[in-house]
Amino acid sequence: MAKKKSKKKGAAANKKSDSGFTMVSENRKARHRYEILDSIECGLMLMGSEVKSMREGKLSLDEAHIRVKDRELWLIGADIAHYNNAGMWNHDPRRPRKLLIHAREFDKFAGRAHERGLTLIPLRVYFNERGLAKCVMGLVKGKKLHDKRETLKKRDSDRGLQRAMRGRG
Repeated sequence: MAKKKSKKKGAAANKKSDSGFTMVSENRKARHRYEILDSIECGLMLMGSEVKSMREGKLSLDEAHIRVKDRELWLIGADIAHYNNAGMWNHDPRRPRKLLIHAREFDKFAGRAHERGLTLIPLRVYFNERGLAKCVMGLVKGKKLHDKRETLKKRDSDRGLQRAMRGRG
C-alpha cells in the first residue's frame, strides 16, 4: 500500500490552526504593558499588495494603536512591509488603515475609550476561514511599573507551584 504525502503551500500553511484561521501577527507586549478590559474583532480595509505581504507574515504591531477620527476607527503605526512582486503599485508601509466595525460596536468601544481615558490597541491580526483579514482590537488601561512587577511575581509563583505539583505526581 502506498502512503499519501501531505503537501503544504508556502509559509502561511505552517501557521494555520485547527479552528481554520491563519495568524499573521500578535502584539505580545500588550499583555505586559496594559490591562486588557475587553476585546472585539473588526475587519481591515487593505490594498492588494498589503494582503499579499501579510500572507507572507510581514506585519509588525509593536508601535501600533487605534485612533477615532470622524466616527471611524484608524489603525496607526502598524508596519506592513513592501511586497516584492508589486513593482510600482506597492503600498506605503506605515499608512493609516481603516478598521471596519458595526455602528453599535463603535458606540460601545469608542465611547468607553473616550469616557474613562482608556486606549484602543490592536492585539492580533489574522486571516479567518474565508480568507478575510481581521484585527482583534482591545480596550486597555495602562499598567504602572509596580503593576507590571506584581504580574511578573505572580507568574513566577504560579510556575513554581506547577513545577512542585508535577514533581509530586
